[in-house]
Amino acid sequence: MAKRNGSILDDLALLAWWVNVVLAVIVYLSLKYWMPAIKFQNPFYAGTAKAAPGLAPFLAGIILLPAAISAFNSWRKGQLLEKQKSIGSIKSITWLEFEELVGEAYRRQGYRVTETGGGGADGGVDLILRKNGEHLLVQCKNWRMDKVGVKVVRELYGVVAAEGATGGVVICSGTFTQEARDFARGRPMELIEGTALARMVEELKKKPSSVNVNPILADSQPTVNNCPLCGSEMVLRTAKKGPKAGENFWGCSAFPKCRGKKPHYV
Repeated sequence: MAKRNGSILDDLALLAWWVNVVLAVIVYLSLKYWMPAIKFQNPFYAGTAKAAPGLAPFLAGIILLPAAISAFNSWRKGQLLEKQKSIGSIKSITWLEFEELVGEAYRRQGYRVTETGGGGADGGVDLILRKNGEHLLVQCKNWRMDKVGVKVVRELYGVVAAEGATGGVVICSGTFTQEARDFARGRPMELIEGTALARMVEELKKKPSSVNVNPILADSQPTVNNCPLCGSEMVLRTAKKGPKAGENFWGCSAFPKCRGKKPHYV
């Protein structure tokens, strides 16, 4: 799986803003009070401890910079989702904005979302989703073409198997070929077409208070939409086949172990 090749500040900017604030406070207190209180025998460490209080505000301030960036990015991604009006507006955004839109949609469903930055415009795993033991790998395809073929689905399935993930999700702004749908059938793979994504976005925009959950604390939040069969939390999914293909519904987060479902308006 591709990884980001960025600096420590880039990595910190990917964290929730409040995590950076907590880190800044810890660094400040450690340098200001903890290190000077330690009696080091080594001259180098003793000198470092003596200089630590003066460095405390500087280093804490550096860590607060990613916090500001993280807070701005969180607001920007929220606005990106709110601005989408239809599948037409979704198709007009860039591939990077498309990945951010999908990530925000799942974040509002309570998933802890990791943006890998490994896919780029051509492919790869773009998002990693985790919630209630579920571990999903997501590939986003905002291609300027009508259909996404089986090759994309087959390759992601290979990564899902290699990584031991719960399943994989391929989301596109267009549609999938019949061959792609046939390959996904019976496998832990979900294919979400552009029209279904647009409906998902509209559904999430209508319920900001119930779905906009802190992604870091999502696993500890009380469930309010439980599976009628096993009691696990329900997640928003899209039917891939049958008379209701393309429609959203609430599916059990323990799938495929549990196949409980509810209509999407519940």
